[in-house]
Amino acid sequence: MTRTNRLLVVDDEALNRDMLSRRLERSGYRVVAAENGQQALEAVRSGDIDLVLLDHMMPGMSGVEVLRLLRATYSPDQLPVIMVTALNESTRTVEAFGAGANDYGTKPVDYPVALARIHSQLARKQAGTALRESQERYSLAVQGLNDGLWDWDLLKNTIYYSPPWKALLGYQDGELGDSPEEWFSRVHAEDRPGLREALRAHVDGSSPRPLEFECRMLHRNGSERWMLVRGAAARGPDGKAVRMAGSQSDITHKKIFDPLTGLPNRLLFSERLARALDLSRSDPEYVFAVLFLDLDRFKLVNDSLGHAAGDQLLVQVAGRLRQCIRGGASSAVEGGMPVIARMGGDEFAVLLEDIHEAGNASRVAERVLRIMRTPFDLDGKEVFCTLSLGIASNALQYASAADLLRDADTAMYRAKALGKARYAVFDQAMRAEVVARLDLENDLRRAIENQELVVHYQPKVQLSTNRVCGFEALVRWRHPVHGLVPPAKFIPLAEETGLIIPIGLWVTREACLQMRRWQEIYPRHPALEMSVNLSVRQFRQPDLVEQVSRILEETGLPGECLQLELTESVVLDDFEAAVGVLNRLKALGVGLKMDDFGTGYSCLGYLCRLPFNALKIDRSFTAGLEGENGNSEIIKTIMAMAGRLGLEVVAEGVENREQAALLQEMGCQFGQGYYFARPMEPSAIEKVLASS
Repeated sequence: MTRTNRLLVVDDEALNRDMLSRRLERSGYRVVAAENGQQALEAVRSGDIDLVLLDHMMPGMSGVEVLRLLRATYSPDQLPVIMVTALNESTRTVEAFGAGANDYGTKPVDYPVALARIHSQLARKQAGTALRESQERYSLAVQGLNDGLWDWDLLKNTIYYSPPWKALLGYQDGELGDSPEEWFSRVHAEDRPGLREALRAHVDGSSPRPLEFECRMLHRNGSERWMLVRGAAARGPDGKAVRMAGSQSDITHKKIFDPLTGLPNRLLFSERLARALDLSRSDPEYVFAVLFLDLDRFKLVNDSLGHAAGDQLLVQVAGRLRQCIRGGASSAVEGGMPVIARMGGDEFAVLLEDIHEAGNASRVAERVLRIMRTPFDLDGKEVFCTLSLGIASNALQYASAADLLRDADTAMYRAKALGKARYAVFDQAMRAEVVARLDLENDLRRAIENQELVVHYQPKVQLSTNRVCGFEALVRWRHPVHGLVPPAKFIPLAEETGLIIPIGLWVTREACLQMRRWQEIYPRHPALEMSVNLSVRQFRQPDLVEQVSRILEETGLPGECLQLELTESVVLDDFEAAVGVLNRLKALGVGLKMDDFGTGYSCLGYLCRLPFNALKIDRSFTAGLEGENGNSEIIKTIMAMAGRLGLEVVAEGVENREQAALLQEMGCQFGQGYYFARPMEPSAIEKVLASS
C-alpha cells in the first residue's frame, strides 16, 4: 500500500492557512497546519513531515529563521521546503534560497502552480531516498561479505532475499516470499531466540556493533547448515532504525572441520557418533566403537620446541592416523568409513562403525600404537611422541553419545595411569572408580570447611644423639564415613584439582602456630625446626613468598624455625624463575630442603645454583641399604655431593637400628622414620618433648 505524503502548511493568517490546507487535502495529501514558527518546528519534530510550505513573513520568528533552524537538522533532500513570498520580493526570495529553500511560490497562491511545485519536490525527494537506499544496501552488502544478501524494510516488515541467499538453502529465486518467517522458520529452534535477541539489540541501539551471529538453518534437502549472519541498521533523522541489511554466509565447513589438521572436529564427530548410536538401537547386530587418543609428551614438545613445532607434530599425527586407519576427512562426512577427528588440543578420536565385534577395535588400537613408535621429524629434529588410547563400544547400551565418549576418555586416562603408550578398554569397574573419585573430590572440598583435616608431626632425630631436633608436618584426613583416608589417596587428587593450594596454606599456618606454641610451652628445649612440604601448584603461586611472610608474621614464628621441602621436579619446570623464588624465601630466613633427593636428575650443576641448606635421601634408598646389593654406594655419593655443597642430609624411611647405624657411619647427620617415631598428633608430641 502506497503511503500518503504529509505536508506542513505554515502561515500566520488563518484564512490563507485554512484555504490552502483544504485544497491540498482534496488533492489527496495529509495536511498539518501551524500559525507560527515555534508550532512549525514542533510539528516537524513530532510528526513524519514530507514537505513544508513556509510563509516568509510572520510575526515573531520569520520564515527564514525557521528555515535555518530546520536546515540545522534536515538536509534539502530529507525535508523539502517551499517558501511562500509576496510578489516583487526578489530580495527575500534570494535570501530564502540562501538559507536552504528548495523552491518558492507567490502570494496570492496560484494553486495549480503550487501543486506542480509540490509534486516536483516530492518526486525529487523520493528519487533521492531510493538512491540513498540503494547505496546503503550496497555498502551493507559489502560489509556482510556479499554472500547471500538480505534487506529488511522495518517499516513494512518485509525482507528482500537475494537469489544467492535462497540458493544457500537450496531454493530457486521465485520459491520464497518476503516475510521474516521465511527466514526464522528455517532457523534451528535452539538458535532462534538468540538470533531474534541479537537483531533486537542492534535495531534498538543497545548493541552498537554490527550484527554478527552464527546459527543452524534447515536446508531444503533436510540437512542442517551453519550460517554466519551479518548486518547493520540504517537509521532515520531521529536515530530510529528504518532498514537493516546484510548477508548470510555458509560456514558449515569451518564449524565442523579442524583448520590445522583438516580432520573433522568435535562437533562433527559428536553428530556422527549420535547417528551411530541411533542406528545401533534399531539394529542389534550393529557394533561400533570409539577410540579416544591423547599424546603422551605433547606439553614437553610445546614447551621445549615452541608452539609451531607442536602444531607440526599434530599435523603429522593426523596424517599417521589417516594412513593407519584408512579413513580421511572427506570420507568421514560421506559415511561408512571411520571418522578420525581432532577433539581439541592434543586429543583425537576415532569412530569405528560396523566392526562386527568389539575386539576389532583393540586390533586397530594396536596398529595405531605401532605406527606412532617411529620418531617424528620436526624441522630436522627427531622427536618421539607416543599415544595413550581408551576404547568404549556400544556393547554397554549407552543412553547418549556424550556418555560413550566420556567412558572412552576414562579408559584413556586408565591407559596413562598404567604407564602410557598403551590402550585400555572401558568396563564398569572403571565407572565405579570414577564415581568414587568424584565423590571423594566433593568430600575433600568440604573437608576444609568441616575441619576434617588434621596435622600430624613426625620427629626428625639427630643420629649421633637420638635427640629430637625437628618435625615434619603431615596432613591427615579424618573422613566422617570412611575414617582416616591415606595421604596417597587424597593428596594426588588435591594436586590435580588445585585444592592442594588452600590445603597447603592451611597446613603451613597450622604447623607454624603449633611450633610457636611448643616454643612457649618448652622454652628450655633446644631450638626446634618445623618442616612443611610445598607442592608444585603451591610453588607456582605468584604470591607464595608474601603468603609465607604473612604466616610467619601472624604466628610470630622466626623464619629460621621453618623449613620448606620441595622435590626436584618443582624447581626444574622453570629453573630461572624457581631460583628467584627460592632466593626470596631464603631472604625471609626460611630454610630450604630438597625432598626425595636421588629420584630425579640430582645434577651437581644445578644444585650449586639453588639456595638449599639440606637434602632428604629418599626412603627407597634407605630401605635398600642393607644386604649385598644395598644402596650404600648411592648414599655415599649423595653424602659426598652434599659435603662439597655444605648441605645437611636427612635420611627418610629409617626402619631399624641397623639402618640408623650404617647411615651414621656414612656421615648422615639426621634421620626420620618409624624406627624413631611414627607421625603423631600434637598431644603425643608434647609427651616426647616433656620427657626429653
